[in-house]
Parts: sequence; C-alpha cells; structure tokens
Amino acid sequence: MTTQTTTRSKTYDMVYIAVFAVLIAICSWISIPMTVPFTLQTFAVFLAVGVLGGKRGSLAVLIYILLGAVGIPVFAGFSGGIGVLLGNTGGYIIGFLFSALVMWLIEKLFGRKTWVLGISMVLGLIVCYAIGTVWFMVVYAQNSGAVGLATVLGWCVIPFIIPDLVKIALALTLSKRLAKVLKLN
Repeated sequence: MTTQTTTRSKTYDMVYIAVFAVLIAICSWISIPMTVPFTLQTFAVFLAVGVLGGKRGSLAVLIYILLGAVGIPVFAGFSGGIGVLLGNTGGYIIGFLFSALVMWLIEKLFGRKTWVLGISMVLGLIVCYAIGTVWFMVVYAQNSGAVGLATVLGWCVIPFIIPDLVKIALALTLSKRLAKVLKLN
C-alpha cells in the first residue's frame, strides 16, 4: 500500500465512522416516549457494526456517546449532556458501546459470516439490556426508592424484545447489502 492509498483509506474510515455516528443520532430522534423511549438507536448500532465491522462500528458508537455527553442533542428527545447518561436510561446508551464491543469480539473470533453477525447482534442486545437494566435499577432506587427486577424488566426490556428482534433482522439484511455497495467487505 502506498502512502496515498493508506491516507485515502483512513479518510474513508473517518467519513464512514462519522456518517454512522450521525445515523445513530438521527435514529435516536425517531422516538416513541415510554419509561425507556422506543427508538431506532439499536437498529443503527447494529447496522453500524454490521456494515463497518467491529472496530469502525464501535468507534461510531463511541463518538455518538461522546457527542451526547458533551451536550450535543443526539439522544432520544433531542437531549444531550452528561445528565442523560447519568439518568435512569443512561445505562442503555452506555450499553450500546458494549453491544458493539461484543459484536466486534465475536467478529474477531468467528468472522463476518451472516449467521455469526446475527448471533452477535442478539448477544449484543442481551448485553445492552443487562447493563441498562442494572443501571436503571440503581439510579431509580437512588431517586425514587427500590424497585424489583421483574418490574424493571416489565418497563424496560419485555416491551422492546420483539421490536428489537425486528430491528436486528432489518439491520442484518441491510448490513451485507450496504457493505457490498460501499465495498467494505
């Protein structure tokens, strides 16, 4: 690889990462308010990692979270700031990064076959649910009093399982097609 080709490749990587960080933000604005807002963020996280691969996809998610942490309104409901991350639902946002990291790990171990990507998305979703649910319980208990696991699962996980599985199916379908069009495979 020449220096010019390497520079061009890095430039493309930065652009793709930025575009997918913006896509995650746009998908967060498509929101149905609930205890935990129903958004398309998880779809965009899965799509980012599915299209860009683990490393670039995880960086896109990290940039999205950092943009929100510094106050840019990229989170659900056009919100931003460290207060959102420290609030009840902040654990789910942090969970997006761990989802991406789990997907990256599985990609490293087993490759980028479609079935592997599908399994990694489901495992990533489970990790996001786990981190977000524990975070929600801790923050909610500090602000409003103790709450049981079954109650939190009823508020924050169970209503989202089927929609999130649909988002995974859609992200899986689009990932391979977009990666081919963008010549990322």
